[in-house]
Amino acid sequence: MSPLRCALTAVLLLFAVTPLPAADLLPSVRSRADERSFSRPPDVPDDAALEASGAVIGQIRLIRLNVFDPAIADEDTSLFRLANRIHIVTRGSTIGDQILFRAGDRYTARLLQESERILRAQPYLRDAHIRPASFRDGVVDIDVITQDTWTLKPEVQFGRRGGRNTAGIGIEEHNLFGTGARLALLAKSGLERDSKLLLYSDPNVVGSRWRLDAQYALNSDGNEKEFRLEHPFFALDTHWAGGITVRDERRIDSIYDFGQVVDRFATHEQVGTAYLGWSAGLRDGWVLRWTAGVTVDKRQATSLPEEPAGSALPRDRDLVYPWLGIAWLEDDYREVRNLDQIARTEDLSFGWQVKLRLGFASPSFGSDRSALVFDGSVSKGVQPDERQTLLLSSTASGRLEGGSLRDTTVGLAARYHWRQTAQRTLFVGLSAERGIGLDVDTQLTLGGDNGLRGYPFRYRTGQGRWLMTVEERLFTDWYPFRLFNVGGAVFYDMGRTWGANLVAGPAPTDARQGVLRDVGVGLRIGNSRSAIGSVVHVDVSYPLDREPAKRKLQISVEAKQSF
Repeated sequence: MSPLRCALTAVLLLFAVTPLPAADLLPSVRSRADERSFSRPPDVPDDAALEASGAVIGQIRLIRLNVFDPAIADEDTSLFRLANRIHIVTRGSTIGDQILFRAGDRYTARLLQESERILRAQPYLRDAHIRPASFRDGVVDIDVITQDTWTLKPEVQFGRRGGRNTAGIGIEEHNLFGTGARLALLAKSGLERDSKLLLYSDPNVVGSRWRLDAQYALNSDGNEKEFRLEHPFFALDTHWAGGITVRDERRIDSIYDFGQVVDRFATHEQVGTAYLGWSAGLRDGWVLRWTAGVTVDKRQATSLPEEPAGSALPRDRDLVYPWLGIAWLEDDYREVRNLDQIARTEDLSFGWQVKLRLGFASPSFGSDRSALVFDGSVSKGVQPDERQTLLLSSTASGRLEGGSLRDTTVGLAARYHWRQTAQRTLFVGLSAERGIGLDVDTQLTLGGDNGLRGYPFRYRTGQGRWLMTVEERLFTDWYPFRLFNVGGAVFYDMGRTWGANLVAGPAPTDARQGVLRDVGVGLRIGNSRSAIGSVVHVDVSYPLDREPAKRKLQISVEAKQSF
């Protein structure tokens, strides 16, 4: 065993066996010694008593905290006060438009909890607490307490993964004039292309439940235009939805083998969908939703002049199909902390989430073929006890043409968290995907860009892949400058692909069949003060199964939405 492998194994064992004081086990999801307390006043009855009494909602107070809270001694500094003065706090109307209750409504605890989840899902809010504040003569007053994140972001980005660098510069505002709208002007150098991007998004157009998204990207290999106007199922008890989405993109697609580009072609893709949805709302803890719509999906691929003659091209696609969708959702959400984020309240769905959509393309509708188009997903959370969390999911999408599956992928995933102490969690992730009749441009890849951190970008390709990650996570109380939360990880990745690549690569077929492994350590920097809400990963990993001459440390730096 190499010295590096021995050292990393020793560090992993140290993480696993070092005990922490029993008092550190399983704290309240909201308790921090240096933060405000948002508990219910002792003279207010519990939720069951309020609902049984027929209490109605009286005054709703919107308590909007700035980015830094001067009521906390460590945040009452001249620098933080200056930051608060130049930050526009989220408008009361922006908050009020999203909560699910109004003055005069019967008190329903579930609506307060769901409103908290809706508010916490907004990037411009760091957290949200909704509580009964007082009760008298059958009337309960409600406090809605929110705290802003820093939303104006002059952006300078740098990242590295899979042996490739990414960079970006621009300016982005996630809470334009306190309305919750997002406006961004960015220039990025990515793994596949360079982009100049103009983006606008408004999740509550003029105070309504309509959402508007529009973007234009001028890329080094083409351009992309996208527009969406939608009234979503914004809450469990929402009774209707509808919208329209259109996208037009020109780009150059690359085919990879062993981390190298082996073919390229130009793609022009046009996709548009319009739909309407209906639901009876929440009934006995379950929601059934129906949707119906029509989708236009066109793709044309052409050879590039600089590529060799006879390059493989995906078949052109021209599908027009009506479709019907169904979703079956269980109302079972729970609050956790220090799971996939650092020092932020997370809302996890543990209930069944089942979604299925079926469409039929036919030449009579303008399609170039007859096909049954489908996509679906199932997810469920399991919590055997307060220490353990298991999240399961599966997906499937593709087409049935002439009795055979085409461009179909089926996937399974499991994510297990064992909270050993308040500051240490063992994470095990396992995922697998299988491709059936894949189009040339649909590649199942494995490498440093999608979880196998010790290897290059898109190192292996095939008709199937699986990946397992074992990670010991450390959540610390270190809070430098009250801006960043710091954590760490020791990890082991293992995975493989199988099946031939659709485009012949430079290596023999049997070379792609083996299992690949890596080990490494990482630093995690949580950014709970920013609307980006990301976790910066700095990982140092070492491949265990490359040729000896190519075994070298891989350093990756990237921002993700989870630990």
